[in-house]
Amino acid sequence: MQITKLPKSYDIIGDILIFEVKEKLNSKQEKQIANELLKQHNNVKVVAKRSSIHEGKYRLRKIKILAGEKRKETIHKESGLNFKLDVEKCYFSERSSNERLRIANLVKKDEIVLVMFSGIAPLPLVISKYSKAKEIYGIELNPLAHKYALENVRINKRTNISLYKGDVKKVLPKLKIKFDRIVMPLPRTAEKYLDLALKYLKPKGTIHLYKFEHEDNFNDLIKKYSKFKVNLVKAGVFGPQIFRVCLDLKK
Repeated sequence: MQITKLPKSYDIIGDILIFEVKEKLNSKQEKQIANELLKQHNNVKVVAKRSSIHEGKYRLRKIKILAGEKRKETIHKESGLNFKLDVEKCYFSERSSNERLRIANLVKKDEIVLVMFSGIAPLPLVISKYSKAKEIYGIELNPLAHKYALENVRINKRTNISLYKGDVKKVLPKLKIKFDRIVMPLPRTAEKYLDLALKYLKPKGTIHLYKFEHEDNFNDLIKKYSKFKVNLVKAGVFGPQIFRVCLDLKK
């Protein structure tokens, strides 16, 4: 039987490869693709397909294992750090690695940094390793992602990260802290939390606000936030002419 056309785009998180089926294939064809991908990647131990879009309050996607070991937990290596996670039950994008480093490189000595929606703590960990931040705080709603985040801080031996589980709107007021920098990596809904973030930002602080936006709207987006010093950065491709963008907003 001839090999079905292999997907051109897929994600590899740790030793788990996840691809998306965009054409109608039967289960035999899907498994054939999965086995071929397993052969082509020596570092991959599990091949799975996405079976849903990101959904729910934790931004999760169902996956179905088609080849290799029957597990969804892995350890992803990035920038000299180890991120342990369940790829189905925790949101994580390995495609944001360069953006995480960009943010870390902007952090100045002794800054106090907040990462909203911090997930398994990739951003707090990268900031901790590659900057001289004084303290880094992370707040995450998903209890399992928070559990992995705590473990990731431990296994990477970072000592300046504090993690909190819960809704940002409830947790942040209890911290009673003003931040030099607040990162908001939740493109679909981060704007809803901007007023909250501004309450806890120091007078000369910076906010990194993420959005999905068509490139035709970039100028309008910059005008919308003209009360800040705005730097717009393309931080990933989401669709045709639609990008994950970061607005670096400085007071």
